[in-house]
Amino acid sequence: MTDFKSEKLKKRIIDEMSADYSSALEKNFDLAKQLIRVTNEGKVEVLLKDRLSGKEQILLYLIGKIYAKEAGLATTEDVGNKEMMDELGVPKGSLLPWLKDLRDKNQIKAVKRGQYTHHIIPVNLIERTLKNIEVTIKKHS
Repeated sequence: MTDFKSEKLKKRIIDEMSADYSSALEKNFDLAKQLIRVTNEGKVEVLLKDRLSGKEQILLYLIGKIYAKEAGLATTEDVGNKEMMDELGVPKGSLLPWLKDLRDKNQIKAVKRGQYTHHIIPVNLIERTLKNIEVTIKKHS
């Protein structure tokens, strides 16, 4: 490709295909802060755990990780199984089926990190996920 065509394609990709984390995060900030906190170490604290299913806790943890990365508190937005088990206090036998179900329903995506599989939540699902969880919490109040 010529430099001109290459630059034109690059600009078009940035304009039309790039995911803008900051606008999705900013738009949903007030709702997210009612449900999650991020630590200085880039970990995520899921609030109101007693009113949430395991899958909802996973989704909130993954959303929180994106906020942590955006704030410069985490180096990546993807999360490994060990971190989720440790931080959510969930045994492997429960975590793995929940992750598979979330992947099968296209609510999260798997990312390979060497020999390990990590998970992320697509940016376009942040708002819908937060609003669905908000509805669930209100039902259990």
